[in-house]
Amino acid sequence: MKENNYDNNLEEEQTYFEIGVVVPKRFGRLGDDKYDCVEVLVDEFNRVGFIVDRVTGMQYEFIKLAAPVEVLGRAAAELQLKKQTRIGVDVLFEWEEAEAFARQPDGALFSWFERFRCYHHILYGIVNKSEAGIALRSESMEISWEPMEPLMRKLESLGIVKEVFPLHDEAKRKQLIRSWALNWRDFTCQPIDEIYSYFGMKIATYFAFLGMYTRWMLFPAALGLTVQFVDFGSFQWLVLPVFFMSTILWAVLFSQFWRRKNAAMLARWKVNYSIRDSRSKFLEMERTSLQSSFEDGNNWTIKPQEKDMFQREEWNGRMRRLRNDVIIITSIICLQLPFELAYAHLYEVIETDIVKFLLTAAYLGVIQYFTKFGGKISVKLIMHEQNENKEYRADSLVYKVFGLYFMQSYIGIFYHALLHRNLVTLRQVLIQRLIVSEVLQNLLENSIPYMKYRYRKQRAIRKRKRERGSSTEKTQFISRVEKEYLKPAYCASIGEELEDGVFDDLLEVALQFGMVMMFGCAFPPAFVFAALNNITEIRADALKLLVMLRRPIPRAGATIGAWLNIFQFLIVMSICTNCVLLICLFDREGEWNISPGLAAILIMEHVLLMIKFGFSRIVPEEPDWVKARRMSNASQAQNIYSKQLLKSISGEKRLEQKSE
Repeated sequence: MKENNYDNNLEEEQTYFEIGVVVPKRFGRLGDDKYDCVEVLVDEFNRVGFIVDRVTGMQYEFIKLAAPVEVLGRAAAELQLKKQTRIGVDVLFEWEEAEAFARQPDGALFSWFERFRCYHHILYGIVNKSEAGIALRSESMEISWEPMEPLMRKLESLGIVKEVFPLHDEAKRKQLIRSWALNWRDFTCQPIDEIYSYFGMKIATYFAFLGMYTRWMLFPAALGLTVQFVDFGSFQWLVLPVFFMSTILWAVLFSQFWRRKNAAMLARWKVNYSIRDSRSKFLEMERTSLQSSFEDGNNWTIKPQEKDMFQREEWNGRMRRLRNDVIIITSIICLQLPFELAYAHLYEVIETDIVKFLLTAAYLGVIQYFTKFGGKISVKLIMHEQNENKEYRADSLVYKVFGLYFMQSYIGIFYHALLHRNLVTLRQVLIQRLIVSEVLQNLLENSIPYMKYRYRKQRAIRKRKRERGSSTEKTQFISRVEKEYLKPAYCASIGEELEDGVFDDLLEVALQFGMVMMFGCAFPPAFVFAALNNITEIRADALKLLVMLRRPIPRAGATIGAWLNIFQFLIVMSICTNCVLLICLFDREGEWNISPGLAAILIMEHVLLMIKFGFSRIVPEEPDWVKARRMSNASQAQNIYSKQLLKSISGEKRLEQKSE
């Protein structure tokens, strides 16, 4: 046991280069000047406790930074970072009491998100603490570093610091490639805790959701194959209604059990987060404002003038959001709807399958530009909304952009299903959409990053050759940190400042879920295509993150956020659309008579809607062991605080008695 404890402590003391800073290359003897801005920057990095390594690349110089746990701990204390203690209570972190705080699943004191925040705080907290300005020099300019001016901000504004980006840890990256990206022994098995430790909570939550969704998808996939290829004789008319009810119950159970799994993951990751209370504005209030209220002796009373101001701001914000939603909806109806209906009509009148296939491929390519344009408009509208925080703005973007994609992805299918009632064409559209869109999306999201990297690499090599003046001279070797710098970042196709690449990945999953759920009765094997695609998607996304892209900037995200509400909306829509499809199948004459069979379908629709909204009572969102742990932690914390309070009161009483 002593040897194991020693090994664990030694592993905690190991530090890795996690941040890269890109600066211009030094030429001549300028790099030896102590007043050179890059040399001053490196000296400041050493002064604050960073471990520094400098690598010269073909175009730029790269400064790699690592920080011992003590440096990060003191930065966390300055940030007033809240961390969970061993008894389950979140308190402000103090480095002197570090042993009281809970450890991460990998044994580290800080998560990747917390470490990145500490790095950012230290980097941008380097200021000129002298009383006078310091004259710095660069290759072609004189720089005055004013008192209390952040050095990094100054150098970034002047273009001297090109970029600051996270670095891959080569040992952990290779381990994840073996145990995750290239591990095909269990199609849906993923090392979620290791993903969380390396990429952060938001990406780990996405892969946990994708893995569970894929694993659960195997049931409707097997059921869909059975419905398609097995003849049930005289009971054949019952097959599709039973399949429909089974898939709806499956989807409802999946959403509820995902909440349970999400709560269990957060408990394992030492994150206190309540899904029901996540939108409480009180939890978002700044600690400083609370302190000032107590220090000023305020009793939390609000004056009539302040009440009117709050009400005006509240309703102004709501009206802005309503205005933006109306703009998006009107744009979809007036601009996008005619285009979608024109495509659906052309598909209906074209007779050649090859031409239909090419039309679908061209259509999917064109709408990508439409969506990017609409997404940029949505981002600009959101910036003028009065949202409480960044999470609200990101959710608003999700709803608006999904509205665009919802119209693009499903209006043509609705056209074939409801207006023409052509189920043969509907099946063809579903097959082509599932094959073309999924294959095309996977090719694009995996090939484009590689092509960007190759282009940037070749451009850097050509520029280096031109600087040397000889194309035959051997090109300088590209270091690992420069390769990472040349790789693209993991960002969203729209709204990069609000969302990262998880936005596009979850959007793809949501669109697939809506397609197979809303039109499952028309083509039951659609679930098989979805399951096979998701099995491939897990490994492809893993390789994309580990090999083709830079290490992503960690973002906070305890749940999948607004996407869960979208999945709930799609379940309700699927109940309605599948009931209409069943009516089309059973009412072949098109008279829409409410016969006993059709009446049963309508009754089934209402029953499923009631089941969907009532299942939250049957399947709780949190496992009992999570609730029990939280109650135990709260009780333990209350006992400790009560004992400290009693000791404090007893001590004051003794002092009073002595003074008397």
